[in-house]
Amino acid sequence: MSGLPRIHAPTLLLVFAATLMGLAGCFSHKPPAKPKPARPPAPAAATKPAPASAVATAPAKPAAEFPVMLGVDVLEATGFRAIAGKRIGLLTHTAGVNRRGESTISVLRRAPNSKFVCLFSPEHSLSGDVKASVNVEDSIDLVTKLPVYSLHGKNRKPTPAQLKTIDALVIDLQDIGVRSYTYNVVMRYAMDACFEAGVEVIVLDRPNPLGGMKVDGPILDREWFSGVGAFQIPYVHGLTMGELARLAASEPGVLAVAESVRIKGQLTVISMRGWKRSMRWPETGLKFIPTSPMVRDYPAVIGYAMTGLGCEFSGFKHGIGSQYPFRGIAFKGVTADRLIKDLQSLKIAGLNYRKISGPDLDGKNKEGVYVDVSNYTAWRPTQLSFELMRLACRYDPPNPFAKLNAKDMRSFNIHVGSTAWWEALKRDGARVNVAGNLSTWNTKALAYQQGTRKYWLYQ
Repeated sequence: MSGLPRIHAPTLLLVFAATLMGLAGCFSHKPPAKPKPARPPAPAAATKPAPASAVATAPAKPAAEFPVMLGVDVLEATGFRAIAGKRIGLLTHTAGVNRRGESTISVLRRAPNSKFVCLFSPEHSLSGDVKASVNVEDSIDLVTKLPVYSLHGKNRKPTPAQLKTIDALVIDLQDIGVRSYTYNVVMRYAMDACFEAGVEVIVLDRPNPLGGMKVDGPILDREWFSGVGAFQIPYVHGLTMGELARLAASEPGVLAVAESVRIKGQLTVISMRGWKRSMRWPETGLKFIPTSPMVRDYPAVIGYAMTGLGCEFSGFKHGIGSQYPFRGIAFKGVTADRLIKDLQSLKIAGLNYRKISGPDLDGKNKEGVYVDVSNYTAWRPTQLSFELMRLACRYDPPNPFAKLNAKDMRSFNIHVGSTAWWEALKRDGARVNVAGNLSTWNTKALAYQQGTRKYWLYQ
């Protein structure tokens, strides 16, 4: 691989010293040494002394323990060195917080030797409460009075004029480890713009909630690149945002820039401390902040990977009213009992099913099926979605997908990402070979995983 970009990192001596001090720094595009398994201690500034009045009236409470230091925590613990002397912009959202739940915006405002110039927001807006696919206008942040430039409105990446005001763009977005979730896309688009403008990109890394070992589903065909897919990666990709950024900066052809621009691009990743690839979100000790209106908790993260594709134009719906997003599924005209029986007959490893009910959006009681993951190791995240597509052809014969218009067909394919699957599904309907496609995708996903190990920051 020729012509790697200049990805800034501390010298070996500083890295060794930081390790001895219990601090982590910035990682370059080269794979780091294998981290030590011991749980890192909280930084010295983690516990503030209680006021005298509190000491007199209540017993002291033990400081909270956090197994994981996020990139923003490490940035602060290292004295904000990575942004010292720089004018910065921040691409973030409501889930961009430190491990104590404090907004990254607030953290960066106290950085002593940098100038906070502007904010950028992704899909769902800075506050995270705008529905999917709805465009967001530029605004002014009410607290900081900084301009907020929307990257999900008239612009999908920072403009040259916006980037002229900053030296570095800091990115702190909580992704969910799924290709079609647009935060990895907006990061890649921002990297395109920054590299072209000569602006440094600084990624504050965060956990992949699904862990770093699961890879599953079809790799995105390049012809289906869009605002819901900008990397040729499996649907469940197994990387953190920092690792995806390293891949984008190092691999020719990933960024939509000239090769000479990529080589000169500047990327700094502030890695986490304490996170391991085997960790799912509950093991991090971190509170899950909703990343979008429908992904409000960790169960919804699991569900998004598992049923999201299966509910694309199939007739299957996820959620019972406003409850159970991506975990409760139903098909009009099919009882929950029949659906459970049909799902059980598929013998999908790692899954169980149970009947649920609740008020629909019109206030009427509605039944559905809740999908439980009973064995995470055996679970293949996308398998259920493709089985739902096949079931949809039985429930709505001869084939609901063959009836899609051009616009809906494109929407289906930019999410799923496989022309071969689309052609087979449209042609074969309920007879489509799910097992054969799953096997092919699994082989390619494992090869992808081996090929991207060089970008891993964590073991």
